[in-house]
Amino acid sequence: MPEPISSVTDSLKTGNRVVALGIGAIVLILFGAALFLFLNLPDANAFNARVERLFVENDNLTSGAEIKLLEILAQSGTSFSEVLTSYRSVIFVLLVFSTALLVAALVFLVTIIALNRRISAIQRSGIQVASLMISRESRAVYINDLEFQLTEAALETLSVLAEARMDDEVLSGAQIEAVISGRAEADCDEAAGATRVKRLRDALGNQLVSELLVKTIARRGYMLAVGKDTIRMI
Repeated sequence: MPEPISSVTDSLKTGNRVVALGIGAIVLILFGAALFLFLNLPDANAFNARVERLFVENDNLTSGAEIKLLEILAQSGTSFSEVLTSYRSVIFVLLVFSTALLVAALVFLVTIIALNRRISAIQRSGIQVASLMISRESRAVYINDLEFQLTEAALETLSVLAEARMDDEVLSGAQIEAVISGRAEADCDEAAGATRVKRLRDALGNQLVSELLVKTIARRGYMLAVGKDTIRMI
């Protein structure tokens, strides 16, 4: 058991490092893009500086129309400065928003990948059952901390499979039907045992639990995918 625990821990550490590096890369790239944009945007006071230079270099402009034209240019420079300042604010907000979206997308992607890997691992190895206790008196089975109420027929099927698992045996449908009904195996139908297994899975309810707990071995039969030392019958 230490090896799987170590493997899971290493996987979690690797996943955390990938997320941290991805977030750092996103923030760094967007910060570089923002720095490039802000450095290449024209100075907000560039237009005003040009107008002021016109005033200084052309002090001989004294007519009313010429002075009015310079005043219009000065007002235009002020408007341009205000617009450019607002553009800087809009660009900053958009960059912050895009950073948040990219970080969220990365986290969701890594989470989905981790969940898919976990589900695949469960499908490959089956359910990790620490204890499986069958209570005939209360007609229930306790899997780890989960309690499942069973019918009498489903409980009989589970008991037969549990006893076979303790003997490392795989039972066919006909063998299951023979043990439960008390008839000879040759007189029992494979489909009858398969029906009992199906009803047991239906009684367990949870598809993931039922499909992985009661495994079907191709061309051989059925068995419980639990350790022998975890099974108790009371």
